[in-house]
Amino acid sequence: MTGSGRMTAHVRLETRPLWRLRVWASVTRWVLYVTAAVGIIATARFAIAPPRPPAARVAGVAAADLGAEGFATLFARRYMTWSASAPTEHARGLTGFGNAATDPDLGLGQPARGSQTVLWVEVVQAHAGGPGEHVYTVAVDTGATALAYLSVDVVRATDGDLRLGRYPAFVGPPVSTAATGLGSGGIGAVSDRSLIAVIGRAMRNYLAGSRANLAADLAPGTVVSTPTQPLSVDEIENSRVERDGDVLATLVAHDAQGTSFTLTYELDVVRTAGRWLVAAIQTDPRT
Repeated sequence: MTGSGRMTAHVRLETRPLWRLRVWASVTRWVLYVTAAVGIIATARFAIAPPRPPAARVAGVAAADLGAEGFATLFARRYMTWSASAPTEHARGLTGFGNAATDPDLGLGQPARGSQTVLWVEVVQAHAGGPGEHVYTVAVDTGATALAYLSVDVVRATDGDLRLGRYPAFVGPPVSTAATGLGSGGIGAVSDRSLIAVIGRAMRNYLAGSRANLAADLAPGTVVSTPTQPLSVDEIENSRVERDGDVLATLVAHDAQGTSFTLTYELDVVRTAGRWLVAAIQTDPRT
């Protein structure tokens, strides 16, 4: 600052070798080149092969495909329906399932007389085949003395279309074992008299559809959906405790026509403020 109060600027000159300036400029330029190249490569990689989340698969378990199931059941119904009096109807029903020009009946040769009608069909077993392939076992009721079981191979092509993978096959039913001791589950009988009373009262109100009365025995926040056809409870045969603390209640009930049923229900029970309450009956209607 000078004596008059004005500021004066001071300039300092520094000298640097010219070769250093040239090297620095060259390095900066190459950094920009490399950065640009990496960006171009990354853009090309994402355009050619964009990343995809890995498909969730469980070994040995076929992913559910409702469209493929529907395709299999519709095919089974039409394949097993025929009438000798209208032989062309069978092939017409199979239009879209196979090659109508070379094999319109998909290998089924109709007898000279008679007919067959399908009452109902149901997928009872499924497993994965090759990529996009599902093999369904379809139970078919034609009114015969025994159900027929048809194995249907369904392939979902890469474009999403469904088609038969091969001719169907008749197979046996899924292996099952006769049930024993249906009313004797659990690890021990319920001995608490107050809990026995709550179970009996709740089940009678539940099966009768008496929602207001049932609510008195439900834990806070519990949601139940009562049966659409009311039943009257004749007796509670037994109530047994499961390992997880739930209760199995086996009872006898009848409907308005007098048909009698022996039924077992699973109840979640909780003890709140010194009294037993029901937290769930058999199913959760919200899931």
